[in-house]
Order: sequence, then C-alpha cells, then structure tokens
Amino acid sequence: MNRFSILKMLAAAAALAVCGLLGGCAIGTPRDIVRGASYHPQNVFVDLPSLPVNIRRVAVLPVTCDENSYNATQGRALLEPVLTTELIKTKKFEVVRANTDFLRIRTGQEYWGSEDTLPADFFSLIRDNSGCDAVLFARLTVFRPYPPLEVGWRLRLVEAQTRKTIWAADEVFDAGQSAVENGARRHQLTEERDPSGAPDVWFIQNSPSKFGEYTAARLFATLPDR
Repeated sequence: MNRFSILKMLAAAAALAVCGLLGGCAIGTPRDIVRGASYHPQNVFVDLPSLPVNIRRVAVLPVTCDENSYNATQGRALLEPVLTTELIKTKKFEVVRANTDFLRIRTGQEYWGSEDTLPADFFSLIRDNSGCDAVLFARLTVFRPYPPLEVGWRLRLVEAQTRKTIWAADEVFDAGQSAVENGARRHQLTEERDPSGAPDVWFIQNSPSKFGEYTAARLFATLPDR
C-alpha cells in the first residue's frame, strides 16, 4: 500500500470520528435517512397544561371497535397491549388494566366507550375496584393491516371523581401520507430500532404492530405534562 492510499484511509477514518463526535450525521444508514416534516396530530383536546396532582393511577378500559369488522377486531387484539405499553412508557402515572370480569358482572358488558350512556355508578365502580384516579376510554376507529397501513384511535382520559375530561384525541394515521411516514420512520429509528438492522421503512410499510406503536406513542406525547 502506497503512502497516498494510507493517507486516504486515515482521512476517511478521521472524518467518521469527527462526524460521530459532533453528532452532525443523519440517523441510520443512507437508506434510512428521513427528510421532510413529520405529522403532528390535529384533533387533540388538552384541558390543562399539567396533569392534576391527584391523577396518580389510570385504569385503561378494554378497547372498543366495530364488532362487525374483521379487520377491526383483529386490529384490537393486536394493538390493545401496544396501547397500554405505550401509555406506561410515558411514566406520567401508574397504569392498570380494568378488570374485564368485574365489568361484565357489575355493568353487564365488557366494552364501554366514551360515547356510550354509562351506568350512573360506572366511575365509582371502576375507582373502587382499581383504586384509579382517572379512566382511559379507547376505541380503534380504523385499522388497515396492508400497505399503506392505517390506524385510527379515539381516546379520552376522564377524571374518575369529577368525570371531567382531562385529555382527548381522535386521529387517523395513514402511512400513505408522507408526513405520517416521516414521523413513523423517525420513531422507528430513535425509539424502536430493530436489532436485526432491517431498514425502518420496511416496518412502516409492512408491520401493523410497529406502525401501531408509533401512532399510540405520538398521541400520548400530547398528554399534559407532569
């Protein structure tokens, strides 16, 4: 190896080292570089900038959906645990799952949505059974498990004692929209990077569970601060 080749190798190594130290390089491999704006949820209600100090435990109700839709029921089975996991990741409060057997016995049904006419003692029952301070209603409104992936959520966080809505969101994420794809890819690169090294765009195009993680995380990022 001649002197010129050695100098080229040293220069390349130095450039990589500087790039790493300065943090100026794009995340991921060249095929993973994300350019363009990410999607910001538009239909979100936040009652106060900070969570009330008394909200320390939240009970998550079973996710509702269109029971007559095969895609919706399959999506619920896939994404219900994902939704709970992403809420736990916020570390804003303790998260517990509402007891489905208790709901069925005491209210006559397992699934309740925020748009339903609730039993008069509904919140008292949930609070007494779980020790919660607030209840999260969740509905999977859209689920398309094939490209372009699509997931829709209607979420509402209600204080158990006052029945006041603390936070609510009603959004549909369509991976066919460039801003949604950009946001999902950035989430995949920074939060859920796969150890196999598979390109992030593959997950956004083909994995309903990974795309679902992004949608839940993006919505829960709009919760009031603690």
